[in-house]
Amino acid sequence: MTDTYVGSIDQGTTGTRFMVFDHSGQVVANAYEKHEQFYPEPGWVEHDPMEIWENTKDVVTQGLKDAGLDASQLEALGITNQRETTIVWDKETGKPVHNALVWQDRRTTDRVEELQDADKVEWIREKTGLEADAYFSATKTEWILDNAEPLKMQSSRGEDLRKRAESGELLMGTIDSWLIYNLTGNHITDVTNASRTMLYNIRDLEWDHDLLEEFDVPASMVPEVRPSSDDDYYGYTDPDGFLGEEVPVAGALGDQQAAMFGQTCFDEGDAKNTYGTGSFYLMNTGTEAVTSDHGLLTTIGFQMSGEPVQYALEGAIFITGAAIEWLEDVDLINNAAQTAELARSVDSTDGVYMVPAFTGLGAPHWDGRARGTIVGMTRGTRKEHIVRATLESIAYQTRDVAEAMEADSGVETTSLRVDGGAVKNNFLCQLQSDIIQTDIVRPEVDETTALGSAYAAGLAVGYWDTVDELRDNWQIDREFSPEMEASEADRKYSRWDDAVEKSLDWAREE
Repeated sequence: MTDTYVGSIDQGTTGTRFMVFDHSGQVVANAYEKHEQFYPEPGWVEHDPMEIWENTKDVVTQGLKDAGLDASQLEALGITNQRETTIVWDKETGKPVHNALVWQDRRTTDRVEELQDADKVEWIREKTGLEADAYFSATKTEWILDNAEPLKMQSSRGEDLRKRAESGELLMGTIDSWLIYNLTGNHITDVTNASRTMLYNIRDLEWDHDLLEEFDVPASMVPEVRPSSDDDYYGYTDPDGFLGEEVPVAGALGDQQAAMFGQTCFDEGDAKNTYGTGSFYLMNTGTEAVTSDHGLLTTIGFQMSGEPVQYALEGAIFITGAAIEWLEDVDLINNAAQTAELARSVDSTDGVYMVPAFTGLGAPHWDGRARGTIVGMTRGTRKEHIVRATLESIAYQTRDVAEAMEADSGVETTSLRVDGGAVKNNFLCQLQSDIIQTDIVRPEVDETTALGSAYAAGLAVGYWDTVDELRDNWQIDREFSPEMEASEADRKYSRWDDAVEKSLDWAREE
């Protein structure tokens, strides 16, 4: 009998990955392709949705070919995606009317400040669990409908976009919806991605009429919302399409919720932190949507078919791995692996602090006008100090969130499960343990985002029967325990607060 597997499309901020997993959660195929980043103006970030779709087809085809697998061996496909990144496309042609506005994009900051001035922040938070911020999809969709016409791509027709949206000709969605639409022809999202749009009521579990009205998004544009692991399936791939096979698409989770699922954080109090372009610290709060008093987001963690929604508290840190990319961009390092060696070559940062607020600051500060700042430099400052300060900034930002998480949940963090590209760096993992003063646990399979969406799809089709099987799959690669004195960690962290203060409210127009 031919072995069967579950595939996962992991569509991230910088590229698209396809992975195939077996019953034990081990990787049997892996392919990756980067896509272009567009920065039309300072603070603006865009992706080409058509390039993302073409790359998705390429990595799926390449991944199967490299592993010597046939599409008929896939029992299901799961999808995970960069959240909040927003696309508006033509329902009939499937062509986008504009580039995707990426979650990092800050062009709608003025609109967010209007909401703040109108005292609508608490109203939005009550419905969505989110801060009013340019990060989310609501103001991005509004911007595209109001402003994309002068920038319209050749694929769109010449009529006014708002009129076309109101007459039901346009669809909007996050990247998961875009991929599901292209794979199956159906306009569907899951509860986790819906919860990141700032248009979805996370308590009533439906698109919120008042929010759709506030941002002038017609109800006909938004996708149908389904469980993250869906026994009814989102649809099937086209047997005449690029895969040449009818494969069920049965699971989807926003990337951070997928990582939580892949880390098997199924119980209340379980927590994980993913270190990617940004870092995202999530704690499962069970069936209760816990309101944050400390700058965290209340969000949907996941939903299994026929079961209640599981909620989570989230600390969203916009820039962590991207700060290491910046070091490469300005030629301070040749590659990410070099950071550990350079950071170890000095005993400390010599008082240098780097606040990587390149796209503002997320949790718990929520300042869209904060900007990247380096303080404490002297003539004796060398690149090694700046590299070390950049790695330390990742640890400090995570402690900001960890402290807020403990204050909101009342649960003390004893160990933190970590994943994502940056956790391959042992120096960073040890530094993180020292700064938070808690154990850091790194799993064997660190691509937990792709694994989580594979688990969701596999459970839906019966490839795995229970979540206990998934717990059994989870294996520790290495644990890191604090080696720094708590008093020293507190002293260093207190100066971090001073550095953050310097970065706040910087991007003001003259």
